[in-house]
Amino acid sequence: MPLFGLTRQKPRHFRDMFRIAWENRDQLPFAWRILRDGVCDGCALGTSGLKDWTLKGTHLCMVRLELLRLNTAPALDPTLLRDVSALSSRTSAGLRALGRLPEPLLRRRGEPGFRVVSWDEALDRIAQEMRDVDPQRAAFFMTSRGITNETYYVAQKAARVLGTNHVDNAARLCHAASTIAMKAALGHGASTCSYTDWLDADLIVFFGSNAANNQPVTTKYLHYAKARGAQVAVVNTYREPGLDRYWVPSIPSSAVFGTRIADHWFDVHTGGDLAFLIGVLRALVEMGGIDEAFVRDHTTGFDEARARALATDWDVLARDSGSTRERIEAFARLLVERPNAVLVWSMGLTQHAHGVQTVAALLNVGLARGLPGRPKRGLVPIRGHSGVQGGAEMGCVPSMDAATRARWQAVWGVDVPDAAGWTTAEMIEHAAGGDVDLFWIVGGNFLETLPDEARTRAALRRPRLRVHQDIVLSSGMLADSDGDVLILPATTRYESPGGGTETSTERRVIYSPEVTGRRVGSARPEWQVMGEAVARAFPDRATHVRFASAAAIRNEIARAVPLYGGIERLAAKGDQFQWGGPTLYADGRFATADGKARFAPLDTTRPAHAAVVAMDSMADTSRAFRVSTRRGKQFNSMIQREVDPLTGAHRDEILVSATDLARLGLRDGAPVRLRAQAGSYEGRLKAAPILPGNLEVHWPEGNMLLSSSAIDHQSMEPDYNAVVTLEPLDG
Repeated sequence: MPLFGLTRQKPRHFRDMFRIAWENRDQLPFAWRILRDGVCDGCALGTSGLKDWTLKGTHLCMVRLELLRLNTAPALDPTLLRDVSALSSRTSAGLRALGRLPEPLLRRRGEPGFRVVSWDEALDRIAQEMRDVDPQRAAFFMTSRGITNETYYVAQKAARVLGTNHVDNAARLCHAASTIAMKAALGHGASTCSYTDWLDADLIVFFGSNAANNQPVTTKYLHYAKARGAQVAVVNTYREPGLDRYWVPSIPSSAVFGTRIADHWFDVHTGGDLAFLIGVLRALVEMGGIDEAFVRDHTTGFDEARARALATDWDVLARDSGSTRERIEAFARLLVERPNAVLVWSMGLTQHAHGVQTVAALLNVGLARGLPGRPKRGLVPIRGHSGVQGGAEMGCVPSMDAATRARWQAVWGVDVPDAAGWTTAEMIEHAAGGDVDLFWIVGGNFLETLPDEARTRAALRRPRLRVHQDIVLSSGMLADSDGDVLILPATTRYESPGGGTETSTERRVIYSPEVTGRRVGSARPEWQVMGEAVARAFPDRATHVRFASAAAIRNEIARAVPLYGGIERLAAKGDQFQWGGPTLYADGRFATADGKARFAPLDTTRPAHAAVVAMDSMADTSRAFRVSTRRGKQFNSMIQREVDPLTGAHRDEILVSATDLARLGLRDGAPVRLRAQAGSYEGRLKAAPILPGNLEVHWPEGNMLLSSSAIDHQSMEPDYNAVVTLEPLDG
């Protein structure tokens, strides 16, 4: 093995650190204070400054460093937006590079661009719309870009004080399927264990997750877990290079020689995890691998789940999963031989039309092995964005149970609407159909994150008033409108007066203090603006939505959200608590009506999914492929590098197996067109260790292949996969 992996395709951490320092050279002291004192705004592992609660030593990664410039960038010149057509050729990265949004900007209907307006004019325009609008024609969306729990809470409260439940957050596009399945089975949609449990586990399994890319500090945890005897298994379509070997820069031996991560690979088709997991449960039953005492004392529904699993046909399971009976049984044996297991999953499981079923199948396996509620074991829907876990927990979702509604009414002193709210996809559908007059969008860029760009543009065009609240410019803000468009400059979490909190994947609520340093124009925290807008529209409701400080919001959260009791005491760097404790359900009781976890009664007569059905119906199946969308060097849809340092793939390259290249008589690098029902995509083939019959393209470039009608109707999470026909192009 070459020292430092110099001849290997891998990230060049130290080189990139110097590049980041150079990019932030005009604000180095401020940048350092953000790193030293703030809570990371990258993934959701959770830090306080440069420390975490899992290992001693420094917690720092390139995900956080790559985002640093968003916090230190100078203000953009608002005159550049006088005619937005002049910006139409800029990429999203080019728009972000213009700098931070400094002042409110208004584009009236029919005008070519934006002009700077005062906060009073901006807020009065919103207040006017709020007074005029039917609340059922107003919608609010919150992204996960560094947004704090305080902002989520005030946003959903402001929407409901206005009179609508049409409020949702970005988790709808990534882990909504996990939340639905976990609440049904366990009671809470959150990790059952802590990261420290990884260190003493026997086995850590990653399903549809590329943690080396999205949560790179987990490789440090895995290095030490393996040193203590743990093994790592990966269930995935593509053998991710970062999960094969990773060079952890903060561990000298790993920085020099690298760390071997995966001990076991289990290859599955895109979307084949459902059949694989049903097969695992069947194998566990047949080999006597069920934790009978745990199942008897702490669960319900096992008899039906067992009967359905045993009714499945092994040939069907093998075909639909892309695996074999022998490999499925080998995985089941691994779970039995290494009982202290942690199952980790991400969007490779959730972003399917059968996402809830797949997560439910995983939970069935976890319950069969007695994983939740015990130390050194657990079920972990790992989060990729620092703000996303707290969004739903703060109530920033379109539905609530009766008890929550009653509690909010008691705490708030106002009626809470009981009409059904819209999820993100439904907001877009209704907006495109002309059913939304006020559309308030905090962060994000629907033009990049959702399938069907034409429908999304219609959704952005039709509202009477569209409000964008963010720190930088995006293409979605420049989309044409038949009404008015407002752009409101937001502070980052580090600039927000009174600081704020985030909730990590392990349910740790962490205080991030306000960091001293320069401020950008007249930018304001999102929560302050939302409350003020409703207060101006309805002065009689002002006391319900105006908060004197971030601390005042935390005080109310503690009363309105019982899980977050203790948030009112967070006020300084390092302050934190972990709701549910280190091990959720440690007392053996689950957050269900009877205190027992529930096995899901999955339809296992044929665990087929849309891809199988679509491929069966194709006239020429020899060129039919399942295609999934993948992340390269990026954060959400923000592309940071043209070439992925882990895979070496360019953004236009399509990952394909060498077996399929040979079968089709195509060369590595051959130009091709992928044709799906929704659209087509052109790129170049790149040989990769991927299961034959499957392809991967980068997201969001591959969105044109996706259909807006492909959605998980249980969670309303879009399906970010497709079935395509591969057509060679001349070249």
